[in-house]
Amino acid sequence: MTGLGPLDSGFMELEDTDRHVSAGIGAVAIVAGPPPTRAEFTAMLAERSGRDPRLRQRVQRAPWDIAAPVWVDDSSFDIGHHLRWMALPEPADEAALCELIAVVMEERFDRDHPLWQCVVIEHLAGGRWAVVVKAHHSMVDGISGITMFERLCDESVDLAATSAPTKDSPTDWRRLLVRGLRLPIDLPRTALATVRAAVPLILDVVLPAPDSSLNGPIGRQRRYAVAKTSLPEVREIRTTFGVTINDVALAAVASAFRTVLLGRGEEPRADKLRVLAPVSMRASGAKNILDNRVSAMLPLLPVELTHPVEQLAAVHTRLSRHKVRGEAGAANSFLGLADRLPFAPVALALRLVTMYPQHSVSVLATNVPGPKHRLHLHGGEVLEIFAYAPIAMRLRTGITVLSYGDQLVFGITGDYDSTPDIDLIASGIEKAVAELLRHARQDPDAASRYLSIVAEGVPEGR
Repeated sequence: MTGLGPLDSGFMELEDTDRHVSAGIGAVAIVAGPPPTRAEFTAMLAERSGRDPRLRQRVQRAPWDIAAPVWVDDSSFDIGHHLRWMALPEPADEAALCELIAVVMEERFDRDHPLWQCVVIEHLAGGRWAVVVKAHHSMVDGISGITMFERLCDESVDLAATSAPTKDSPTDWRRLLVRGLRLPIDLPRTALATVRAAVPLILDVVLPAPDSSLNGPIGRQRRYAVAKTSLPEVREIRTTFGVTINDVALAAVASAFRTVLLGRGEEPRADKLRVLAPVSMRASGAKNILDNRVSAMLPLLPVELTHPVEQLAAVHTRLSRHKVRGEAGAANSFLGLADRLPFAPVALALRLVTMYPQHSVSVLATNVPGPKHRLHLHGGEVLEIFAYAPIAMRLRTGITVLSYGDQLVFGITGDYDSTPDIDLIASGIEKAVAELLRHARQDPDAASRYLSIVAEGVPEGR
C-alpha cells in the first residue's frame, strides 16, 4: 500500500469541508473522424487502464485519521464505473462542448472506486468527437495528469514499471525508521528554516485585501471557456522581449482581468488581483508517477497598468522577485515538514486551512507543458487538447495553460453564478497576445524600456 502525501490528502479535505467543491482535474481531447463503438472503446480502455496500478486502486482512510489515507487495490474493479457516453445537441459547436465539459467536471467522484473517469462525447461538429479524461486532484497534478492521458492514447509506451510502487518495501521501512530516529534533531532546524522562508507567503494570504468580485463564496455549478493562441507567436514574443512563455501567459491573463474589472465597474488597483501560480517540483524522471508534486507562488498581476508590454515587464519582474524570495521552495518545505509529522494533527491542520475564508487570492493560473508529439486515440488524430482546473477556497476562476502542437490553449473554469462573463476573459487573453505580438514586431525595444521603469518603481501591492 502507498500512502497519500499531505498535498494529496489536502485535496480530499477540500471536498470534505466544502460541499460546493469538486476537486477533479481534466484533459479534453478533440479527435478527428468518427468515434469508435462503445464496445471497442470499452475494450481499449479496460486494457490501457492496466498500464498503471493506480488506475485500479481506491483510497482507504484510517479510522479517526490516525494514519494517512492509502491507495489499495480495488478487488471489484469494473471499467464500467469509469466510462460514460454522451452526445452534443445541435449545433454541436465548441460552445456546446464547453457547456458539457463544465457539467461533467462539476460532478464529484464516487470514492468507493478508483478516482478517475473517461467521458466520450459524440456528434461534435466537423465530423469530430471528444473525450474527457478526469481524475481527482489527490491522484494527479497537471503534469502527471497529462501523462495519464498520454498513457491512454495509442502507441503509448507502457510505463507501469516506472509508476509509483504499490507496496512498501523493506528499504522504505528502514528509511522511515532512520527518519523517525533523526526527527528530534532535524525537525526543529527544518521548521525554523521553513517558517523563516514562508513568512512572506503566509502574509500574502492572511493580510487584508480589497474587496473584489473575483473572490468570494462559490456554488456547485461551473462555467468553462477556452482561449486559443499560437504557440509559435507566443515564442516569438518570448524571444523578442527576453521573457518566458509563462510571463507572456500571465501578462495576457492580467490584461484580460483588467478588462473584466473595468466591465464590472471596479477599479483595477495594484493590489486587486493576486494569483495562485502553482510551480512544479517534479523531477524530470518522475513525470510518470501519479501523485502531486507542486508548490506555489502568489504574485500580484499588474491589472493597474494599461500598456501590454508594460504589463509583461511587470509580470517578468514580479515573478523574478518571488523566485528570489524562495516562495515555491518554502511552500514545498512546509509539505515536507508535514510529511514528517503524525497524520492526525496534519489532517486537522488541513481542515482548518481549507476552511479559512481567505480574501487575498482571486485566481488560479497554472502552466502545464503538454505532449511534445502528436497523439492518436483509437486511430484518430488528437487535434486539440484543453485542460480543466477546479476552483475552491473562494477562488472564482481557475486557468490552466496547456501547450500542444502549434497551440497554447487557456482552459478557463469559472463559478457559474459569479463569473457570467467568462467569455470576456477568453477573448481578452486572445486580444492581449495579439497586441503583444504586434508590439514585438513593431517595437522590439519596448520591453527593455519598460523593464527599467518597472524595476525602479512599479508597486507589488504590499
